[in-house]
Amino acid sequence: MSSTFRNGFLAGLLAAFLLGLWLVRLWGAENQVRLHSEHLVRQVERRNWNAVGEFIAPDYRDDWGHDRAQLLNRLRFVGRFFFDLTITSSAEHTAVHLPEATWQAQIHLDGRGEAAGEITARVNGLTTPFVRHWRRASGKPWTGNS
Repeated sequence: MSSTFRNGFLAGLLAAFLLGLWLVRLWGAENQVRLHSEHLVRQVERRNWNAVGEFIAPDYRDDWGHDRAQLLNRLRFVGRFFFDLTITSSAEHTAVHLPEATWQAQIHLDGRGEAAGEITARVNGLTTPFVRHWRRASGKPWTGNS
């Protein structure tokens, strides 16, 4: 076996190993829950309600008895009051117990619009964190919804 072939083979093996490590980290449950939560927040900021709906499970129910349709309708309604909206999260915490996980964070709104001042004051005044329950939707590590 020539030295060039052996070096090329070892370099390829090392590259495959590093790619595998990167994919394991990327597809890890905690990272996926964090990424899905960030993408959900970005879609709400952009008022892309079709994309928001893809992050919400068809059988969604919250503590106030709202279902998926009601949640999306209320988000659309409140979104009309903002010309621009920025949502930031802080004190994020993710707890994973496969096939489910929980993401919680303090949410802070900033924006301009008709009733934006009242809405942001109420949301920013909350002392309890927002909690998002996530569950894996299939065997694929990147699928899941709330």
